[in-house]
Parts: sequence; structure tokens; C-alpha cells
Amino acid sequence: MEPTIPQLCGTLRAALVLRGSMLDPKDEGRLDTRRVQHALDGCGSERALELASDSGANGFLIGPITIPTGVTLLIDGGVTVIASRDPRVYDLHPGSCGVVNDQPSGCKPVISITHAPHAAIMGNGVIDGRGGETLLKSKITWWDLAEKARASGRQQVPRLIEADYSDDLTVYRITLRNSPNFHLVFNYGRGFTVWGVKIDTPQKARNTDGVDPGSAEDITVAHSFIRTGDDNIAIKGNEPGVGYMTVVDNHFYYGHGMSIGSETYGGVHDILVKDLTLDGPDNGIRIKSNASRGGLVQHIKYSNVCIRNSKWPIVLDTNYKNPGLYTNRDPEYRDIHFDNVRISGGGHLSMRGFDPNHQISAAFDGVMLDNPKDYQLSAKNISVDYGPGPVNFRMTGSNVIGSGNPVDGTLASCGAMYIPFEAHP
Repeated sequence: MEPTIPQLCGTLRAALVLRGSMLDPKDEGRLDTRRVQHALDGCGSERALELASDSGANGFLIGPITIPTGVTLLIDGGVTVIASRDPRVYDLHPGSCGVVNDQPSGCKPVISITHAPHAAIMGNGVIDGRGGETLLKSKITWWDLAEKARASGRQQVPRLIEADYSDDLTVYRITLRNSPNFHLVFNYGRGFTVWGVKIDTPQKARNTDGVDPGSAEDITVAHSFIRTGDDNIAIKGNEPGVGYMTVVDNHFYYGHGMSIGSETYGGVHDILVKDLTLDGPDNGIRIKSNASRGGLVQHIKYSNVCIRNSKWPIVLDTNYKNPGLYTNRDPEYRDIHFDNVRISGGGHLSMRGFDPNHQISAAFDGVMLDNPKDYQLSAKNISVDYGPGPVNFRMTGSNVIGSGNPVDGTLASCGAMYIPFEAHP
């Protein structure tokens, strides 16, 4: 059911003028953090705090804020909330944010929701993390730190929105863009709805996942548009795992695709991905894990999915960035079902089970490649069922077991399903 906006507890008017996310340098110290936080704290459960424009002023500049139990942050259309470029306001301890090191996380998120059930973020406005803008008193950006950490170390940068232990979180209609790191994270909760959300970040912005549920249940992502520099969605199966998630009627563009993993050691189960387009991603459908963080992934169904112009349209990988530290966390993928999946533009389909005792079990029921000669197929330690719907290819490789016979045929065209991404003004 589509979310609804609750009654208002009050309205705050913007005092800053933005052009896109750009702010006059003289205004970089005019933080709205205190007045926004004060209004949120006084709002009361089942009410919404509205952020609105005022006579040409259309922006709010914030450092870290928290949303209390039952409160909705409502951002009007035409209003942009921008994150401070000052690493010091995000420090968990002095000097811990805005650096590269090998320490645990050193930054507060821009927006935190912690032990606060029934909270929400709604509206037709924008939250902009300004990941590509130069940090104050520096010559680098948040995304530069991510690139600097590529060889070794960890970039200490804030996430845009992070919820922990907060059941029944709703994120509705808002545009999230340019996060320094992950855009929307939901951990250790039950009940998470993302509906009509737009996530927009450059393709080369490293580690900028769109939606990341971890250790959570009862999740819905619907009617949303996501393009980003990393996973469009990444299901993080750390303990106690992720289950009962529906991803329905969404459109993904560039990014690393509809992903599960790489953490699967807590288990991932009962995931339905339906009515999805993936238009130009590096990866399309992907399950990734390895021997140091693997676990059981089962009862996963992809139904009515269209993928085009992807280097790796389908990847089931049990050796993803393996660090070489082997443990008893062996990845195992069972009952991975592909139903009415259409792929165009060439690419590589790869399905590699961990070993003969941990085979991938999958089913292809109506899976078609536009021109099979344009695809590379690689498989190892898998068991595949074909049919009864048409399948115009067969996986081959080492220890590959197939049942049923692939039969050529036709499926409905994907043309009408693809919708251009329209950036928020």
C-alpha cells in the first residue's frame, strides 16, 4: 500500500538560496542543524515536520541530525537539504572523519534514525550529500577519499541516511543524490518501505550504493529509479540475515545492479524481484560472496526482468574479492529462479558454485538472450533446470548438471518497460 503523509506538527522556512546544490561560500557556516533538530525533537509521534521554501530561499544546510520515534521529515518540492562539507561536524571522535585509515567507522551519518520505530522521510524535495564538492579547508572531495582508499585503507566518510534498530521506516518520494558513501541503509529492523524514491549519483562515484538493507525483514522497494556508482540495491546478509523482501516495479540504470552480498553469512532468503528494468549497468542480477563471508542464499526469484547493455547480465559468484582467509563460511546458493528474464546487448553470464559439495541450484523458465552468439557463458559446480518456458542457451562447464531441455521461443518485448531516467531539477 502506498504510504501517506501524516499531519504536520510545524513548518520551517528556508533561509538559504541554492542553485542546484551550490551554496554561496559565505553561507557555508550558516548551519540549520540546530533549528531542524529542535523542531524534530518537539514534533511528536505520528506528525511531520515540513521544510518549505520562503520568498526565493530554497535550501537548508545541515550537519548530522537524528529523526525521533514516529516523526516524519517532510521536504517540500523545490527544497533541497544539503550536507555540510566540514568533516569536523561528522567526527565520532576528534579528527576521525574525512581521512583514510584502517580504523573502524569514524563518521556520523548525515541523517540517523536509531532505536526510533515508525519514523519516515518524505516529500518531493532533495537531500544532497555533496560527495563531489571540495571539503572545507581541503582540496579533495568525499569521493576522492574513496578513490584514495582503493589500494588500501578505509575512507572515513558519512553515509547519507542510516537507520539502526528502527522498525517500520518509510522513505517516500524523496530524491537522494551525491551521497559521500551509501545513500540509504537499514540495519537490524523489521519493516522498511522505499516507495517512489529517486537516487542519482555519478557512475564513477565509488562506494555509493543506493539501498542497502542488512539484518532485516519485511522490506519493500517499489516504483523507484536508481542510478549510482555502486550497487543499485545490495542486500547485506550479515547476522541474523535478510528475508522476506520484495523489489517490485523499479528502474535501475548505471550501477552494479540488483545485488545480494557480499555478506551472506547470516543467510538471505525469500527475495522476490519483479518487474525490474536494468538499463546499462555493469552488472545486472548478481549474487556475490566468498569463503570468509558466505552463507546460505535460498528461495530467490527474479520475475519479469529486462536487462540491456550490461557487461555481466547474470553473475552468481562464490569467490567475490576473496581475501584468501578461508573459514567455515562457505557460500551456498539454492533455489535461484529466473522467470521471464530478457537480456539484450551481449555480455557474460557466469554461474560458479563454491565446490562440488556447495553447488548452485538454479532454474531458467523463460530466459532469452537477444542473440546467443553475442554472449559468453561460464559455469562450474551448478545444477540447472530448464523450462517449461523458452530458454535459448545452455550453461556448460565443469561439473554442470542440467535437467530439462532448453527450447527456443519468444517472450514479450521489453521496449515499453524501459523508462528514461529524468534527473530532478
